[in-house]
Amino acid sequence: MSIDIAGLGATATAAQKILGMIFPDKTAEETQKLAASLALITAQTGIDQTEAASTDPLEHWRGGLGWVCSLAYLNNFILVPWATAFGLHVPALDIAPLSALTFGMLGLGGMHVYEKTQS
Repeated sequence: MSIDIAGLGATATAAQKILGMIFPDKTAEETQKLAASLALITAQTGIDQTEAASTDPLEHWRGGLGWVCSLAYLNNFILVPWATAFGLHVPALDIAPLSALTFGMLGLGGMHVYEKTQS
């Protein structure tokens, strides 16, 4: 009695493909996700470099946005209490979106400083 093993390789390849569909290779998926993230970061870095090379002060929106946030905090935490103390009514600004914007800017600024100290 003999065993025919000629079709064993094709069967093993088919079984491997089926198992690959059921249990996909995680390293390949993670590599694709990492490559997509790296491409996004590289694109943003290019935009930041172009923006930093500009000499036009109107193109530096982060500085202007920082001043807007600073003036809004000045209004909420200094002007409103002082005006209230003197009997005047000065409306306070909604602090929730302002703080989200400020913390985001501070985080980006902190990353920029860290990059500068590492190079």
